[in-house]
Amino acid sequence: MTFGARFHAALAERGPFCVGIDPHAALLHEWGLDDDVAGLESFAMSVVDAVAPHCSVVKPQSAFYERFGSRGIAVLERVIEASRAAGALVLLDIKRGDIGSTSQAYAEAYLDPSSPLASDAVTVSPYLGFGSLDPFVEVARRHDAGLFVLALTSNKEGPEVQHARVDTGETVADRILDHLRRLNADAEPLGSFGAVVGATISSDTGADFAFNGPILAPGYGAQGGTPDDIRRIFGASAAHVSASSSREVLRAGPDAAAMRDVVRRANDALRGGQA
Repeated sequence: MTFGARFHAALAERGPFCVGIDPHAALLHEWGLDDDVAGLESFAMSVVDAVAPHCSVVKPQSAFYERFGSRGIAVLERVIEASRAAGALVLLDIKRGDIGSTSQAYAEAYLDPSSPLASDAVTVSPYLGFGSLDPFVEVARRHDAGLFVLALTSNKEGPEVQHARVDTGETVADRILDHLRRLNADAEPLGSFGAVVGATISSDTGADFAFNGPILAPGYGAQGGTPDDIRRIFGASAAHVSASSSREVLRAGPDAAAMRDVVRRANDALRGGQA
């Protein structure tokens, strides 16, 4: 199955909530763990055991593992393997963006099944020109993987680039969404090339999110995004949105039942039930 088909099926089966597995030093301390590789491993694998069998998507942020060097990367490999074995899709948050053979190497590192870091999808940056992502697109297609391209992020610095106008008068973000629309043309039930769009952005961007692809909406929950925001921003495309939160879940730990309960309540709220 293509990533788009797997994503569509996972959201229907397990709900639209995505759990970020981000081992901040402060969270390790809140859990009573040391800020070292042993603490990292205990934290990350406890989260995987608690939530990966119950949520549709997990999103480890690579930076929090990389800061421990090769031993941290080894923990990330375990997180990816165990999460996928538990039935969750793994969206590895790397936000890579480069050109030529370097972009090719990044794509193979994270999307080729022969790599120990192979994930279902990765986040990428298009700001060296969308064509710089061609190696990622090719490798994703070859291995039925997916991409989530930064489009309209909710950080305060984002509009400087994303709201800028190109030669046709459309915004940079609109151009990115147009590229995704072409990549996903005629895909059923959903294309594999998605966008990252903040769950707290303004409604007046004028962006058209009907590009037949998945959407990752970080900023849900503790950062202020709500189910109403998801419906407000994405309209008819809200069915293709995976709303992401890390702190809201992780601060419920290390109690596994409490973390699972946050996932359940978030899925109920996003599906329109009672939180």
